[in-house]
Amino acid sequence: MKVLFVGDICGRPGRQAAQTLIPELRRELDLDFVIANGENAAGGVGLTPDILQEFLQQGVDVVTSGNHIWDKRDIFKCIDAEPRLLRPANYPSGTPGRGWGVFETPFARIAVVNLAGRVYMPPVDCPFRAADEILRQIGSKADLIVVEMHAEATSEKKALGYYLDGRVACVVGTHTHVQTADEQVLPQGTVYLSDLGMTGADNSILGTDKDIVLQTFLTGLPVRFEVASGAASLCGFYGDFDLRRKCVHEFRRIQKAL
Repeated sequence: MKVLFVGDICGRPGRQAAQTLIPELRRELDLDFVIANGENAAGGVGLTPDILQEFLQQGVDVVTSGNHIWDKRDIFKCIDAEPRLLRPANYPSGTPGRGWGVFETPFARIAVVNLAGRVYMPPVDCPFRAADEILRQIGSKADLIVVEMHAEATSEKKALGYYLDGRVACVVGTHTHVQTADEQVLPQGTVYLSDLGMTGADNSILGTDKDIVLQTFLTGLPVRFEVASGAASLCGFYGDFDLRRKCVHEFRRIQKAL
């Protein structure tokens, strides 16, 4: 089963890159399933129902998120009703939305689990304990389980990778907007990457206008961040999973310019 994970889609440049490049990659890689992080898609922070529908129409099967999912209040209109939109599963009980789901494809049932870290991040419940409970609930309902860990600290992401090694097919990180080069198969067979990177403007600082960010560092004064413009790229991760042998056949990082 061929799966594409798309790194944080940031603002209009990221959406434009996703609109063109995700369908291209679907054809080039003969993809079966696409997962994209959309929490920064609306003006650099948050997601709206209209943008969510754009992603789903462009070939994204599941949209994941992180701590910025609540930054556009319109998302509350659809987060309970749309099963293809996930927020971190380790938010406290009673939080709107859902943190994982099992999705049917012509080839297999894939479980997608969205978690958030706690190091240098807003307070949430323990992602490790949450993962244990989710895997218990999934049981035999899925043929493939993949996990996205939206977190700041690489150590926390790597720890989760080892914690889930052999219990899930893949653990990938998001949030930092910088793609890492540490893709590997862990000892018990789980594929791991610390961060997918960003889908957004190339000439930017994490998707934000570089001159505005520089002013912050040079003056220490508060400024209003704006999404950068110009050429954009898609960053992500591709995995071809052997469902019969329960292993990964092929995997690699993706960097594709618009």
